[in-house]
Amino acid sequence: MPTALITGITGQDGSYLAELLLEKGYRVIGIVRRSSTTPYERISHLVDRVELVSADLLDQTSLTDVVGDHAIDEIYNLAAQSFVQTSWSQPVLTGEFTALGVTRMLEAMKKAAPKARFYQASSSEMFGKVVETPQKESTPFYPRSPYGVAKVYGHWITVNYRESFGLYAVSGILFNHESPRRGLEFVTRKVTDAVARIKLGFGKELRLGNLDSRRDWGFAGDYVDAMWRMLQQDEPDDYVIGTGHTCSVRDLCETAFGHAGLDYREFVKQDPKFFRPAEVDLLVADPEKAHAKLGWQPEVTFKQLVEMMVDADLERHQKTVR
Repeated sequence: MPTALITGITGQDGSYLAELLLEKGYRVIGIVRRSSTTPYERISHLVDRVELVSADLLDQTSLTDVVGDHAIDEIYNLAAQSFVQTSWSQPVLTGEFTALGVTRMLEAMKKAAPKARFYQASSSEMFGKVVETPQKESTPFYPRSPYGVAKVYGHWITVNYRESFGLYAVSGILFNHESPRRGLEFVTRKVTDAVARIKLGFGKELRLGNLDSRRDWGFAGDYVDAMWRMLQQDEPDDYVIGTGHTCSVRDLCETAFGHAGLDYREFVKQDPKFFRPAEVDLLVADPEKAHAKLGWQPEVTFKQLVEMMVDADLERHQKTVR
């Protein structure tokens, strides 16, 4: 039974990855921060099947101890301050978690489990003000937020540890991936939650920023499979993961409201406070390398994804009024 360690197991990606690894027969260990509360909503159905251990990306000793205390085969570093908007108000904290936290995990692996395999969650936000479209592994980075800058650091420190110390360390440059488990602060979930509230009479409008911003949106459950595939290759390498198709926030609104029988134009209002200080207008992946070398293909379409999220939010809100 291989053993996998997941940072960020309580997040969207961590929960789907834990499910996948358990299905494949792994022993799954999840790192959680010590807290007086237990925000395990996304993994509540898994808590009796995974091992949760206390450690912190800000504390080197705790990470080294966790890696050293278990026979770790694979490490998936998914934990980060992952909301772009928050990175503008908390840039230093974002750097500590999202950039230096990667170094601390790599150091823990180098010292306590150098034969393990390491996955770093890189991001399409590293491309930022894109210099070519679509974006592939060789596309230069031009991040446009503290979050994107921190992710570039995490990406390159992973490359450096791979090349300097011979570690099996890879980065998955994942484009936007969503699900019913996405945080309410992210635009996809903000939209689908608003649709549910408006449909059920709990809300009257939705305020958003740039409706013309375009993203390559996929399903998180598909993307964690790509993470696992990267660590099964003979040689470590980095991969862009996305659908290769782009949709605007306006498309998102039209699809989500339409699924509930509503016209988004009656409810969506643009609000300047939701525009970013430096906007990223277009991100779209070229996932050809992942198709060819990993045999990976996304299965859930954009429409299916949005409808899945709307249905889940409708069900959740309906339960509150029963």
